[in-house]
Amino acid sequence: MKRLIIIPVYNEVKNIKQLFLRIRKSFKSDLLYINDNSTDGTTEEIDSLVNKFKNVYHIKRSGKLGVGSAHKVGIKWGYKKKYDLIITMDGDGTHDPKYLNKISNNSDKYDLVLTNRFLIKNSLKTWPLLRIILTHTSHLLLKNLLGLKHDTSGAFRLFNTNKVRLKDLLLANDNDYAYFWKSIFYLKEKNYNIGEIPIILPARIAGSSKMSFWHIIRGFLSLFVFALLNIFKKNYST
Repeated sequence: MKRLIIIPVYNEVKNIKQLFLRIRKSFKSDLLYINDNSTDGTTEEIDSLVNKFKNVYHIKRSGKLGVGSAHKVGIKWGYKKKYDLIITMDGDGTHDPKYLNKISNNSDKYDLVLTNRFLIKNSLKTWPLLRIILTHTSHLLLKNLLGLKHDTSGAFRLFNTNKVRLKDLLLANDNDYAYFWKSIFYLKEKNYNIGEIPIILPARIAGSSKMSFWHIIRGFLSLFVFALLNIFKKNYST
């Protein structure tokens, strides 16, 4: 079974090698880095891995084009190369490779497998208080406005390509963080069988977050607009 891990990165030079070694130690798969024109040495770090390991690939993009866009580029690449399982994860070290085998082991039972930060008490305890509040608020809004009971705003997830159609993964046209929850909304509407596993998500140790205050505001606005349009659509269709 061919397995691929997709890791979008932007200025993560301090995390590249450490995360790679942790993945390599515990999980057998190919790795694809989607690099949004990093300027801190990330590109050189990944290139050194590509030159040393045959299972590492590197897509270099012309600029910071959005994390959702990076995921879609990687997913399309994975489908084209006919991987059976595609796992996406962050490159900042917060997604622990120890969960990779558990995620993969659920791929026969489910069409896609999500990780859930809300099934274990205090799973975000090392994060700043404001970030914890925003994360829980986003989860509650997605649950109440769109009926998404799963943790849909995280990027640590698996798709079984033999069960999930690529065109359905691309229904969410967002290029930013909204892609994560919106893609699951559409897959849920398509009646895919969605599973999840509980995880603990530590705060990043090295590097800095790429999520700005504007990303947060835009994310909430996008959610409210999408929810209103969805309500209007349902009322209009009935």
